[in-house]
Amino acid sequence: MAGAVTARPDRRAERHAATRQAVLDAAWRLARERGLGSWSLRDVAAAVGMRAPSLYGYFASKNAVFDAMYAEGCRELLARIDALEADLPGAGPVELFRASGPLFFDFCVADPARHSLLFLRTVPGFEPSDASYALARGVLDRLAAVLADAGAAEQEHLDLWTAIITGLATQQVSNDPGGDRWRRLVPAAVQMFLREHLPPAAHHQPPASEGGATTP
Repeated sequence: MAGAVTARPDRRAERHAATRQAVLDAAWRLARERGLGSWSLRDVAAAVGMRAPSLYGYFASKNAVFDAMYAEGCRELLARIDALEADLPGAGPVELFRASGPLFFDFCVADPARHSLLFLRTVPGFEPSDASYALARGVLDRLAAVLADAGAAEQEHLDLWTAIITGLATQQVSNDPGGDRWRRLVPAAVQMFLREHLPPAAHHQPPASEGGATTP
């Protein structure tokens, strides 16, 4: 009987993917050093050791680079959410909501360039592609599901919470970089939101570490 045929790796595709990732990594470095808009494709090409025209074999425009960066940032946030849920097996929606505030805040503050690209729309003329925006919607849908399970199912609940936590993160990045002035306010913001918008029974549910995972 003939043995199983093992697919040969596509070396060209692997090299293309590796170079594309190197371009993205260089773009992130430049964005962090100079700001999102203060670099050119020529700068990126130089950073990865290629001629500028060669870059168009990987990205058609600077906005295409931004789009790939946007998608990468969203995937990183989704991975953080997956890790949080894995760390809290059996957690109820209120506990997940409490944990989501610090997670999202810390994600934003850890990388101001990424925060600016994903949440502040600071790049003139850039709009994420449908595929990249679907990743962002995936983040919002996960949060909306937690809020709905906790008893806050309206769109205004999602809008208010994202405005609160993004606002706190933006204040931290802008006015106290490296500090914790606004980070200290996150638990109070979570509690205020719970008190105003979730059923009373949810307000005092202890974290799993204190009294086991609970549900509203």
